[in-house]
Amino acid sequence: MSGLSLSPPAAILFDWDNTLVTNWRCVCASINAALEAFGLPTWTLEESYARARHSLRDSFPILFGEDWHRARDIFYAHFRAHHLEYLEPLPGAAEMLAGLREQGIYLAVVSNKNGPFLRAEAAHLGWDCFFGALVGATDAPVDKPAVAPVHQALAPGGVAAGGDVWFIGDADVDMECAHRAGCVPILVGNTPPHAAGLAQFPPRLRLEGCAAISALVKGLHRPI
Repeated sequence: MSGLSLSPPAAILFDWDNTLVTNWRCVCASINAALEAFGLPTWTLEESYARARHSLRDSFPILFGEDWHRARDIFYAHFRAHHLEYLEPLPGAAEMLAGLREQGIYLAVVSNKNGPFLRAEAAHLGWDCFFGALVGATDAPVDKPAVAPVHQALAPGGVAAGGDVWFIGDADVDMECAHRAGCVPILVGNTPPHAAGLAQFPPRLRLEGCAAISALVKGLHRPI
């Protein structure tokens, strides 16, 4: 779909993992540490992409039952020890964020990664200066795809959720959150078109990655 039907955004909300950075090997390894402790089959990296879309507090009770708090503690201990060493920015992400900020667009993150981990990763990369808010799992009363994290992320910029706010992410849960909040849903990366949830919550636009986002926004801001 062409970007010509879009207006320049007043704000852009980004997902974090597989949208701006990649740290999925550590997520997968940490989930597997919990699965192993419970005597459950571990996941391949590919399986983890499909199964770990929702926040831990929403997904772990389903995976581990009443003892999910112990699984949570195992996951977080492993992740805390290793997540910064696995962290890698996606190509063009830093340049894109700097350019968007220079254009006066309010930027924030809405992620289902635990909030303190999210902010530690942003600080590690020197990216916290780009964002008005970095909202992770458990920072709001409920997690994405609920809309509470969207409102929390937009509040510091004085921006209301609506058609001049883009929500950019790599998963169906991001598109669902965008639809629920009335924002423009934009899908990035290689998410299969038949991924669960996309039929009900389709993206307005699909882009390859950070360079494509930069080019789209520059084109919309170009004087006629």
